[in-house]
Amino acid sequence: MAMAGLYRRILPSPPAIDFASSEGKKLFTEAIHNGTMEGFFKLISYFQTQSEPAYCGLASLSMVLNALAIDPGRKWKGPWRWFDENMLDCCEPLEKVKDKGIPFGKVVCLAHCAGANVEAFRTNQSTIDDFRKYVMACSSSDDCHVISSYNRGTFYQTGTGHFSPIGGYHAEGDMALILDVARFKYPPHWVPLGLLWEAMDTVDESTGLRRGFMLVSRRQRAPALLYTLSCKHESWITTAKYLMDDVPTLLSSDDMKDVENVLSAVFTSLPSDFAEFIKWVAEIRRKEDGDQGLSEEEKGRLSSKEDVLKQVQETGLYKHVTDILSSEKFVCQVKQTSGDRDSLSNIAASVCCQGAGILTGKSGLSDRFCCRETCVRCYRAINGEKPVTVVSGTVVNGNGEQGVDMLVPVSQTGPSCCISGSCGMHPASNDILTALLLALPSQTWSGIKDEKVLEAISGLVSTDALPPLLQEEILHLRGQLLMLKRCKDNKVEDDLGFT
Repeated sequence: MAMAGLYRRILPSPPAIDFASSEGKKLFTEAIHNGTMEGFFKLISYFQTQSEPAYCGLASLSMVLNALAIDPGRKWKGPWRWFDENMLDCCEPLEKVKDKGIPFGKVVCLAHCAGANVEAFRTNQSTIDDFRKYVMACSSSDDCHVISSYNRGTFYQTGTGHFSPIGGYHAEGDMALILDVARFKYPPHWVPLGLLWEAMDTVDESTGLRRGFMLVSRRQRAPALLYTLSCKHESWITTAKYLMDDVPTLLSSDDMKDVENVLSAVFTSLPSDFAEFIKWVAEIRRKEDGDQGLSEEEKGRLSSKEDVLKQVQETGLYKHVTDILSSEKFVCQVKQTSGDRDSLSNIAASVCCQGAGILTGKSGLSDRFCCRETCVRCYRAINGEKPVTVVSGTVVNGNGEQGVDMLVPVSQTGPSCCISGSCGMHPASNDILTALLLALPSQTWSGIKDEKVLEAISGLVSTDALPPLLQEEILHLRGQLLMLKRCKDNKVEDDLGFT
């Protein structure tokens, strides 16, 4: 016997007012006239229904990220970059979210991971007057959106904890418009803002903490141009623990007599799979798209990556790192930790497999692809433009083959192409390690006992004198590192400040 299932729910009214009702339309018209529906139009353009019963947090966030035109920097399906619920997995496994939902702090974490500016408040950290002020401000512009975490029971709706964006505000009636992402259940509806505050001022039984709201806005530029930290590989917990907990202890030893001693101590005990923790962000596209040449957008992103790479290699720290890694003591260790990963052909093989998975809509299944061949092509500068390095790969699986191009950022401090056709000065272990050391919190080095050594190393790792582009890149990496440490320590729910 087949079960009938459920088809929608009747919206309890009052206290809610159906957006499409005559009264709901009247509130909408008046709010437009008063200028507090500006954020609505961007949100409604990207309004989506959560694809799983427990995906309300993911759907709310992907809807807001797309409304803010934040570029995820990676493909969704085909050639398209787009936020989808299934791409929001850096802070909590999707299977766990599908089964149990996601708490407030993890959604805040996801928003940071996705590259947004986020201010988050639990109700015991704010007031209803502040909440009203934020709702009015975001409803009066289209560059900021509010996501609310609340208990449906306060509105006599079925269910408990829920997330949805706030689409507008009616000042005279003090009403907020909830764009409910569970559209299979309830339509968008107006609710009294005071009652919404009560619904947020409830305890999430899974964490024992109060719910709240977050303000999500767009950064001035993509936060991770060239480097990013990854928690996709199981090594991230070991590496994060080493960098944040073990390194400060190592540096408190009496053996730290100079900068070389300090950096050698860090590198000697570096986990063997650290290369899985920090990555450089590659640009991929279908090989057939290469016949069209680089778009202005692709040229811009590639140029920015090259600028960051050049600025890393111009730091004083980079020279020390390069000297140590090239010493006889560390040559073998570097080969063990990075293997041949620094060779462009091996990097390309890995990236092309990942790229094929993404371009075919099978992200995360790169191990099912085999890179049959790679070819390095260096296009020399013409008409005043920078030279371009492209690595092409032919990737095969059981269903056929896919041609993938990888655009390689090349530092202009070195040769852009060799006669043999292989390229130099692309991102490698020495500049990746330099970026990672710069990203460590300043207190990492505070245990060094020799004041002269502490002063020297502090000058080398200081972000204050870095060029603005590199400074922003490093500070974003530092924020990622701190965020991952909180995830490791299960403290992400306790402290919502990720900056």
